[in-house]
Amino acid sequence: MKKITLSILVLFCVTMLQAQTAREEFVLEKNWKFSKGDYPDAVQNNFDDKSWQSVTVPHDWAIYGPFDRKHDLQEVAVTQNGETKATIKTGRTGGLPYVGIGWYRNTFTVNHFKKGEKRVSLLFDGAMSESKVYVNGKEACFWPLGYNSFHCDVTDFLNTDGKDNILAVRLENKPQSSRWYPGAGLYRNVHIIVTDEVHVPVWGTHITTPFVSEEYASVKLRTEIENSDNNEIRIVTEILDADNKVVATKDNTLKINHGKPFEQNFIVNNPNLWSPETPYLYKAVSNVYIKDKKVDQYTTRFGIRDIKLIADKGFFLNGKKRKFQGVCNHHDLGPLGAAINVAALRRQLTMLKDMGCDAIRTAHNMPAPELVELCDEMGFMMMIEPFDEWDIAKCKNGYHRFFNEWAEKDMVNMIRNYRNNASVVMWSIGNEVPTQCSPEGYKVASFLQDICHREDPSRPVTCGMDQVTCVLNNGFAAMLDVPGFNYRVHRYEEAYNKLPQNLVLGAETSSTVSSRGIYKFPVEKKANAIYDDHQSSSYDFEYCDWSNLPDDDFALADDHDWTMGQFVWTGFDYLGEPSPYDTDAWPNHSSMFGIIDLASIPKDRYYLYRSIWNKNDNTLHILPHWNWKGREGQITPVFVYTNYPSAELFINGKSYGKQTKNNSSLQSRYRLMWMDTVYEPGEVKVIAYDAQGKAVEEEIIRTAGKPHHIELVADRTELSADGKDLAYINVRVVDKDGNLCPDDQRLIKFAVTGEGIYRASANGDPTSLDMFHLPQMPAFNGQLTSIVQSNEKEGELIFEATAKGLKSSKITIKAIK
Repeated sequence: MKKITLSILVLFCVTMLQAQTAREEFVLEKNWKFSKGDYPDAVQNNFDDKSWQSVTVPHDWAIYGPFDRKHDLQEVAVTQNGETKATIKTGRTGGLPYVGIGWYRNTFTVNHFKKGEKRVSLLFDGAMSESKVYVNGKEACFWPLGYNSFHCDVTDFLNTDGKDNILAVRLENKPQSSRWYPGAGLYRNVHIIVTDEVHVPVWGTHITTPFVSEEYASVKLRTEIENSDNNEIRIVTEILDADNKVVATKDNTLKINHGKPFEQNFIVNNPNLWSPETPYLYKAVSNVYIKDKKVDQYTTRFGIRDIKLIADKGFFLNGKKRKFQGVCNHHDLGPLGAAINVAALRRQLTMLKDMGCDAIRTAHNMPAPELVELCDEMGFMMMIEPFDEWDIAKCKNGYHRFFNEWAEKDMVNMIRNYRNNASVVMWSIGNEVPTQCSPEGYKVASFLQDICHREDPSRPVTCGMDQVTCVLNNGFAAMLDVPGFNYRVHRYEEAYNKLPQNLVLGAETSSTVSSRGIYKFPVEKKANAIYDDHQSSSYDFEYCDWSNLPDDDFALADDHDWTMGQFVWTGFDYLGEPSPYDTDAWPNHSSMFGIIDLASIPKDRYYLYRSIWNKNDNTLHILPHWNWKGREGQITPVFVYTNYPSAELFINGKSYGKQTKNNSSLQSRYRLMWMDTVYEPGEVKVIAYDAQGKAVEEEIIRTAGKPHHIELVADRTELSADGKDLAYINVRVVDKDGNLCPDDQRLIKFAVTGEGIYRASANGDPTSLDMFHLPQMPAFNGQLTSIVQSNEKEGELIFEATAKGLKSSKITIKAIK
């Protein structure tokens, strides 16, 4: 009995010893103090911050407004849009008060801390911007770019016992430092990482799959070890599948010299290959030992997949040719601002997935780690992009101020952060940089591409180029792995014939503009159309003068093997860049490019893309709405977006004939259009036919009657009771029969009770100056979106919407542990 007790005691002691030496990581979320303004003394431990605002990080100080024209009033010429003369611009950065200095303070403790035995690092996923980090009154690090993740070893700054360390962060956003809403503050997570002296550093592994087949795959893992002091290092690594079953293992001992990484090679038999359709993930769990003492454990998640570029043929994933059906997205989350939230990101990706989207370009900045992880899990290929300008300015206080000193550091951080992620299939080194037309601009591009090749030889490199003549003539486009063009579809074939890669990627496409639920007459294709109401037509016939309609890009992808597909500008509307209403056309302060609006409600264009891209589900969508009081008897064209080849249109039972997709025009190739229909109130019905001419599906819209009640539709019925999870509630004004009232703009008020809180609302109107965080919002063409958040306690969250003249509505959402 004593022997058993002694064995248990020994086992307990060994377990406790290993627990103390194991890697520990935690996130600093709560108990932050924040204030705008400059407080140099805030670095001191005895600084009194009791009067400061208490906030939870991630936090965006500017999203709470108010909106104001003066916040981003600029007189500039937007050269990438072809402007040569400076004009007054408003709303370029969203009209929100992001400019200025802000300070954050918090306290953290490192348990079991002993100098000489432990190392402690701070990891910031992103902080906007020009971050100065202080620990216990001493400057620990500085990082200027607000989008990049950065880390610093703060071991030497900690209190001897590891307790009550004061962390202070100074951030500054200068005016005219961005072309879109950048956010403000500690808008991404802050991590504390505690290790032994000998440890794997931040982003210290690099995993590749040099050979991939259905029969087996080779996996190469390179692991960096810090402070090994020429000791023999033993690393035992297990490759685990999605069910945590060990599929390969290696136990190796090496002496690491000259900082060379520890290398291990594995064979995984019958691998599950990662793709957008099958986003299967493995993980490598590495235990690090010195003289049989475990000093670290490091987990690397990865996918097994193979990417290749073949001249004249395109992009191949796991041996299969595919064209990117991608979108560009800025980093803001609409009414939530730039503060990162996993539930909000998942909501965006879920909507894009249903549309058939399979790729994301992080335009024009490094993404949040949570986005990349979700793309791994949900199946999106990624082009990660770091810069909107290099050494030549676009914005007076833009990144050009830091490029020469910081570009390589920023690139290294970005690549090491994300080179193990299966979703990342390509690096971009920049977007529409003025340097592309410099006589020696190709040298800068080569410098950045070489960093990519050095840090990650497994992925190709591209750049978003919009000055086609320049880059074809000066060698800039020819030296890239992938020539990526922004718009200029009429130059694709020329580029293909002139460039040695014999490939062309639509790095940024379309820039079609529309306002959800707004339709303009007569219906005609227009560049840079301007109206008194500052809206754009949702017939999807309007675009910016540098761009084109979606049909042009569909045709290029369909007709040429050498085109690699596209990344549409943009998946979602975002704060800032209100083209074509950016030339002193306040109150426009958000984009109109999005396929989905700022309220996360699909525009009509969503269904056009879905009808082409979603190969698994049928699409049948009618536009416009059918409430046109005053247009009786006037021509009101009807469009249908569908994957079916043909359809017949009926208005109040009268047939307007059968339309079939054809090659008479690009629009006729991808849309069904009845241009001569006459408006009369009632019912619009479309019957779709398959390739054999059989009627297979129908869709009906009706003229709505008098607004009667509010309808609430939540995207989720259950939330995690973690204080972070979100539900998006579509708030609709409908008639007594449930038909949407598409011309209703009344104010709707909200209340949340129970185990949750109200977070924000948006209506998708690019001219709306209503603040997102207030519990009220006017409907925009009958709809808006409200966002609610769970508490940390189980129970029911009750959301109620009320408005004058309407029957109110309630919805209940459960919060569960």
